[in-house]
Amino acid sequence: MTNDALEHWAHSLQQWGIPQHILDAAPQSPWIHPVSTFTPQGNLYVDVPSRHRALEILANGGSVLDIGCGGGRAAFGLVPPATHVIGVDHQQEMLDVFADQATQRGISCDTVLGDWPDVSDITATADVVVCHHVFYNVQNLAPFVHALSSHARKRVVVEIPTLHPLSSLSAMWKEFWNLDRPTSPSSLDALAVVRALGYDAHLEEFVQESEVRPVTNTDVEFTRIRLCLTADRDTDIRAYLESHPVTRRHLATIWWDV
Repeated sequence: MTNDALEHWAHSLQQWGIPQHILDAAPQSPWIHPVSTFTPQGNLYVDVPSRHRALEILANGGSVLDIGCGGGRAAFGLVPPATHVIGVDHQQEMLDVFADQATQRGISCDTVLGDWPDVSDITATADVVVCHHVFYNVQNLAPFVHALSSHARKRVVVEIPTLHPLSSLSAMWKEFWNLDRPTSPSSLDALAVVRALGYDAHLEEFVQESEVRPVTNTDVEFTRIRLCLTADRDTDIRAYLESHPVTRRHLATIWWDV
């Protein structure tokens, strides 16, 4: 059962690779994580299961370890009551934002540069380990999940989309490249992996609603890069984005106690 769940997860993620002939013609790598889009903005104290499940443990304060922290939206949404945060990320620019955000909030923090679980041996434990929007980047989930659990003194809280995050671009891949994209894995597959590894994990699905906002030049640029297109397609990309606004995100919280 364990191998089946892990193999299905890894095989499904492999299918998300972009055909080589498209990659070869791309002006730049589509695998971007712009720091500006990861800087915590707006209301961090959202009414969602991921935050509530962590707050249950942190009611009287405590520490948070944020894996794949980016700018720290997950961790700082728990401050207060959290009194110390630890951020792990493979981009130093993300950790710089994380540390700056901690300073602005007057909370102590530590940062660890590197890939998880490679840096787990030099990373401290915490009351709660959070890991938001990272699972779909990890083909070999077993060591990743075990390291999450071994670094949590009380609970692990994972948040991911119910479907692969690049599913939001699947229709555009069909429109611009006539390329069909995969439909798996899903949050249910992730849950199956965690349970197969021996953890009594729970899943809660939820929807985040948002208002329609104007399409920005940054939206167009990042979409173009993700789709391996050239700048001469910007007008077409903008027209598509404006006619297909995204107003809801389907997400899932996977959590377990240790």
